[in-house]
Amino acid sequence: MNITLDEADKVLAAAMAKAREIGVAMNIAIVDEGANLKSFCRMDDALLGCADIAIKKAKTSRFFNMSSGELGKLSQPGGYLYNIEHSNGGLISFAGGVVLRNIIDQIIGAIGVSGGSVEQDHEVAIAGANALYPVTN
Repeated sequence: MNITLDEADKVLAAAMAKAREIGVAMNIAIVDEGANLKSFCRMDDALLGCADIAIKKAKTSRFFNMSSGELGKLSQPGGYLYNIEHSNGGLISFAGGVVLRNIIDQIIGAIGVSGGSVEQDHEVAIAGANALYPVTN
């Protein structure tokens, strides 16, 4: 299964609404099941350097089927995934990337958000993901 354009638009709209609600201009990327960019928004005044980070957070989540923040916990010095962020053309191993699932819990893509604090990025990513089906992480 793959995320449809309509689903990606729904995720993007929900994430943008949350970013506006908290008052932070964000870069928001949605990738499909193959980690290909499906939809992207750089909100007015969002930091330019965060565009690439948002895309990489989404790809990171999809490549490893977990939130980018969870991968970050596993990649700390001494962890069994230490230095993994240097693989796959560069990963982002802090919060703001979340996998997207369909109604039968299959991964259909991922969302990546960057532009605020790590906590804000994660909050906006979860809001986007929840536009499809509730997320717990």
